[in-house]
Amino acid sequence: MTWSILARDSATGALGAAVASRFFAVGGLCIHVEGDVAALATQALVNPMYAVHAMPRLRGGEASDAVLGALVGPDPGRAERQFHILDASGRIAQHSGPDCVSWAGHVRGLDVSVAGNMLAGPDVVTRTLDGFMASSGSLAERLLAAMEAGEAAGGDKRGRQSAGLKIALSDPYPDLDIRADDHPDPLAELRRLHRVSLERFAVFRRHLARTADPWGTLDRGVIEAAIARDGRPL
Repeated sequence: MTWSILARDSATGALGAAVASRFFAVGGLCIHVEGDVAALATQALVNPMYAVHAMPRLRGGEASDAVLGALVGPDPGRAERQFHILDASGRIAQHSGPDCVSWAGHVRGLDVSVAGNMLAGPDVVTRTLDGFMASSGSLAERLLAAMEAGEAAGGDKRGRQSAGLKIALSDPYPDLDIRADDHPDPLAELRRLHRVSLERFAVFRRHLARTADPWGTLDRGVIEAAIARDGRPL
């Protein structure tokens, strides 16, 4: 019912995921990202408990392929599931069950994993991967470019409805988490939301409590000065 991309920025260590589907609110169920831990996606006959059980194991340092195998192996629905993981070290694990609705499959590159099912064809995942590898800019911009390339190759064969994008650098909660839950052009809406986030939110987020600073910036004047300096007006 969807396709997704997981990626790691080798320069910063940031992890990200993006997803699109002809399915309501796909970003709320399928993609999960935690800074310094992993990005993962569960899709096809989605099993949200994969993420619930995977993240603590990945947080503890278990290898992505071991985590995937431990969750998929005993699952009686594994033939209809699709699941992929990219951990903070760049290790990738992928599963596409043989009974996923065609076209279904996955590809990978250095620090990037793409998987999809119910797609127009294999070009969707290959062009998503190629689009990411050929793009430049921030991790969010590269993920958006990749998904747009997959959409241009046909995307979900049923059409468009929702999309989501999450980025996390070093905290348990994301630096960016945007979704278009029900929209005629969800990837275009994600692009718009990303632009809006750069006006104030992206700068404000840097001053919130985080792993390296458990209280964050407490002086609103400092925050507003940073927004005035670094924010990108629409």
